[in-house]
Amino acid sequence: MRMAVIQKGFKNNIWGFYMKKDFAELNYYEMLNIKPDAAFFEIRHAYKAALQMYQEDSMISHSFFSQEERKQILSFVEKAYLTLINEKERQSYDNELIRQGVLTTIKWKGSPKKPICIFDINRNSGIKSVPKSNNELRKKIAESKSIVGIISQTEISGSDLKKIRNELDVTVGHIAQETKISSYYIKNIEEDNINRLPAAVFLKGFIKAYLKCLCLEPIEDISNKYMSILTHVEKQ
Repeated sequence: MRMAVIQKGFKNNIWGFYMKKDFAELNYYEMLNIKPDAAFFEIRHAYKAALQMYQEDSMISHSFFSQEERKQILSFVEKAYLTLINEKERQSYDNELIRQGVLTTIKWKGSPKKPICIFDINRNSGIKSVPKSNNELRKKIAESKSIVGIISQTEISGSDLKKIRNELDVTVGHIAQETKISSYYIKNIEEDNINRLPAAVFLKGFIKAYLKCLCLEPIEDISNKYMSILTHVEKQ
């Protein structure tokens, strides 16, 4: 794998950094969306979440990746996991990142707190929601001047998406249940908390799955309008 050299240290605000990378250019920690000091429990949790995301029946995977891309990403994820879960191999890998200036000297965490995962891998989360039919959602969208107005904008923010969701009377819990995206990230998308969003390689897939769940079309066009706002923020 081609190792990308990034600025020294692991920034809290990693959005601009991810915007410029393809998945193959991420290091192993970035592939699993964890910090370099992650405990082994967090590595296992992130790995299971990634596997859940790239299953063929995943709405996120289907919305964003081709079958060939999914297979390639899974091979990267597998290699990242097998390296980081092995103490000796992880230490050797970390030393290489430090040598390249990617990381500073780090100390792995001992007893971790439960991590916040990008994906909700528990299919029986207990969340009860009353799903609306696709035809019902499409009818409400077509009849709503405010929704049509938002969709016609040149850029669409997370708060715009929240307005649409509320008007359609769909809960965050329902979207999380249908897409398997953590409600934590759905809320941060809707609140435009840029620093709390995952890597762009995941985020655009999340947005497409969100739009598909709400029957908002055209999905590609709307998702690009959302991502364009983040691109402007990254350049500031």
